[in-house]
Amino acid sequence: MKISFLLLSCFFLLCLSGFAQTTLKLPQASPRVNVTYTIGVTEITINYGAPGVKGRTIWGKLVPYGQVWRAGANEATTIKFSTEVKISQETIPAGIYTLYVMPQDEDNWTLILSKQKGLWGTEGYDPAQDQIRLPFSPKKSPFHETLQYTVTNIQPNSGNLTLNWADQQLEVPVRVETHDQTMRLIKEALDHSKKTDWSVYAEAVNYLLQQNQDHELALKWVNKSIDIEENFYNTWLKAKLLAQNNEYMEALELNKKAQRLGKKTKESYQTYADEIEDDAVLWKEKRFNVN
Repeated sequence: MKISFLLLSCFFLLCLSGFAQTTLKLPQASPRVNVTYTIGVTEITINYGAPGVKGRTIWGKLVPYGQVWRAGANEATTIKFSTEVKISQETIPAGIYTLYVMPQDEDNWTLILSKQKGLWGTEGYDPAQDQIRLPFSPKKSPFHETLQYTVTNIQPNSGNLTLNWADQQLEVPVRVETHDQTMRLIKEALDHSKKTDWSVYAEAVNYLLQQNQDHELALKWVNKSIDIEENFYNTWLKAKLLAQNNEYMEALELNKKAQRLGKKTKESYQTYADEIEDDAVLWKEKRFNVN
């Protein structure tokens, strides 16, 4: 009898243990949102709880004036920059920050980026660990039932970190040095590339061609690519670099060579054939204008 009772007790405890480990996935009042936007090569990731208005008065009541607000719900809102950025004239190093907002009144708000991490809302918040405190003015906007963060008006070197909730919108201009950041990433990739990888140098050259910058460096890299493996693509890139420098005679000679090399790899060449041949026609015309 005692044995039966013991077995029954063990079974009951196992059942309780299994029950305790079961976690139900239920709708959240303020669901967690994780969004990433890219400006140039810089990723901006915002992680926040998204509360709804639900008929409440938000500004000056649910979110009191003169107090630091978690700028979301539940756990503190965080923002991650994959590279260094600028907000106003302040330089923000790459990393993860806790994002707070302090509305002073209807027209004057303060953006706070804190170096503290892992906070629940504003509990334990220490102003001494602020990375920045910057004043911004919100503006009226179409009604947003749910708090939403986006990055809008994305340009090669800038975008606006935007908060919308209820009838207010806060826009924070963010600037990045896209070319400098891209060059750093390119050089890191070249430093770690395989000695047989001609394509990584070719991709770097193609970027500099599009930017029309660092011509001598681009020539150095394209020659390195050709030394590793000469093919129609890197030969054409070198021709484009020479043409960009108004050296059309030399560019035309390399263009012809690229077309000859293309016959060895017809399938991959076909993707670029029309552009390469069109370049030849254009450079013949420009050659006479230069001379």
